[in-house]
Amino acid sequence: MKYCAHCGNELLDEAVICPKCGCRVENGKGVKATDQKDFIMVIKIFMIVACVLGGFAFLIPLAWMIPMTVSVVNRLESRQPIGVGFKVCVLLFVSVIAGILLFFIDTENYLC
Repeated sequence: MKYCAHCGNELLDEAVICPKCGCRVENGKGVKATDQKDFIMVIKIFMIVACVLGGFAFLIPLAWMIPMTVSVVNRLESRQPIGVGFKVCVLLFVSVIAGILLFFIDTENYLC
């Protein structure tokens, strides 16, 4: 038996989600849900770098790059969900890498 790192509930060995608190638990490959914090930091870095580089190359794209970056950072910090359409827009218009990484995190259940 193993225990949930978030609420301490006793879990079955093959459990992926805690039935008590609903947070993800460590799976068989050893990847923890808290590893998403690293993804979030990388997403923020790539979006900011993309804005800086886009600002040097083209001034007009900054009209949508900066507001999208600010919106994603605010949503990630306040743990609000990010829709699929917005993730696609980040992928296309701000940063390909940050957009792809946004699809790998579960914004509704991350950082339980």
